[in-house]
Amino acid sequence: MTTRTRPDVFSTDAWIRRFVQSAQTAKDRLTSLDQEVGDGDFGTNLSTGARSTLRHLDATPPSRSDQAAPLHAAATAFLDEVGGTSGPLFGLLFQSLAVAVADAGAATTPALAAGAAEGLAAIRRVGEAAPGDKTLVDALGPAAEALRTAPAGTPPGEALARAADAAWAGVSETANLSARMGRSSYLGQRARGVPDPGAVGIGLLFASARAVVDDLGTWLE
Repeated sequence: MTTRTRPDVFSTDAWIRRFVQSAQTAKDRLTSLDQEVGDGDFGTNLSTGARSTLRHLDATPPSRSDQAAPLHAAATAFLDEVGGTSGPLFGLLFQSLAVAVADAGAATTPALAAGAAEGLAAIRRVGEAAPGDKTLVDALGPAAEALRTAPAGTPPGEALARAADAAWAGVSETANLSARMGRSSYLGQRARGVPDPGAVGIGLLFASARAVVDDLGTWLE
């Protein structure tokens, strides 16, 4: 007998695998952006985390009943195997999403909203970044808010699509900001016009809930 996946069940495994592909495809563009406003290593770090996540996913066959497992795999990869600032911050977000989904027993929209909110809070505590500082917080904050305010009954895939649109709007706004954190803060006005690479990474994550982002330029132009 063939087992069919219910069309209304959101697959976190498919989401994270699409994110892995998106991160790999965007590596060079992210590196270029980070060379303009950061240390130049963000593209490499995100790609490293993506490859490590894929290894963890492939090591354990996906289970439709454990929607937290792919998120835990990503959290482990980014927390344990990625250097720089970005690895731990993305790891905290994945960890918060995994815990919320595990507590709910499924990747429901309320669970994803709770996980995104907790991830945002954790990142702000650890990174000491606030909205307007030209960091990934400027994309994650709007994404978390979009999830929180999704109408009752919104399917998780649709809610994540709303979050992606909000995240990309936040990415666009970072291009107009002067950085107050990290290496970018030393560039002053020279960092204007360039979106924050970490914020772009958040946009990639949420956009990958719908499809692989194979042309980053369409979102940044």
